[in-house]
Amino acid sequence: MIDLRSDTVTRPTAAMRQAMAAAEVGDDVFGDDPTVNQLQDKLAELTGHEAGLFFPSGTQSNLAALMAHCGRGEEFIIGSLGHSFKYEAGGAAVLGSLWPCSIEYEADGTLDLKKVAAHIKPDDAHFAHTRLLVLENTQSGRVLPLAYIKEAAAFARDHRLGFHLDGARVFNAAVKLGVPVHEITQHFDSVSICLSKGLGCPIGTVLVGKRELIRKAHRARKILGGGMRQAGMLAAAGLYALEYHVQRLAEDHANTRKLAEGLARIKQIKIDPAIVQTNMVFAAIAPEHVQPLTAHLKSTGILILPNANLRLVTHLDVSAADVERVIVAFRGYFAGR
Repeated sequence: MIDLRSDTVTRPTAAMRQAMAAAEVGDDVFGDDPTVNQLQDKLAELTGHEAGLFFPSGTQSNLAALMAHCGRGEEFIIGSLGHSFKYEAGGAAVLGSLWPCSIEYEADGTLDLKKVAAHIKPDDAHFAHTRLLVLENTQSGRVLPLAYIKEAAAFARDHRLGFHLDGARVFNAAVKLGVPVHEITQHFDSVSICLSKGLGCPIGTVLVGKRELIRKAHRARKILGGGMRQAGMLAAAGLYALEYHVQRLAEDHANTRKLAEGLARIKQIKIDPAIVQTNMVFAAIAPEHVQPLTAHLKSTGILILPNANLRLVTHLDVSAADVERVIVAFRGYFAGR
């Protein structure tokens, strides 16, 4: 199957499995797993931060970061499509007792800092304290401009806000910009980096930041049940991915552009290839086509999420030849319709 539902569907390569099997392990709850420690130190170094902490998921990593930045009843400002607001089951409120203030994203995936400023609460007993600004990079496949990140960092400092990045796909952003990842991540107080999306690991996210913040996040991880024992086998996959799967993200970006250009030639699909930046294609189709198109593609060995606003994601397990096959399958469905 060619699976375009997400870049989370990748399977470990044979070489990654070998690295996992050979990993030296210990009890990470006691801090004794050398491979986990190596991964945490490696990502802290790469991102320009003091320390890192390994989590089983990005959802838990983001939540622990929010809990480390904010106390009960305090507020964080986030985009309305941000993962920690819309797609993480309301965990910040349910488990962190935190108040999210959501703002619509701009067309380029940024948050208008004037709008952010207008939502920062005054020091008044009627309001929750505003403690944190959260950005996402990439945001729906869009890369935040470096100039904007620097401006937002200065804004957060001026307003005495913490500054967190949901950097689930931050390596996609770095490869697209052609810069080392620390050029992006060094401006944030904390960054959550997912290993199981474009980097192709079976599991895992690392949160990086200052040592004191990571200490607080470590306590939050314990509360959330995120401590793992002999997790070095999972961390070994992350170390392998950092060595071999980062620069190859450019292949995914090229395949995505090829897919967008091919689909743009089909009149029943509304798409603008010019806005494609990383590994996601967004395309609109008429609602009556959603279910029959999904069924047709599945019958030809292609999986998509059924939606009138399609999101198609390329990744490690999608080749240039696969993209050609997908374009042909779309053409076949719409031919004569």
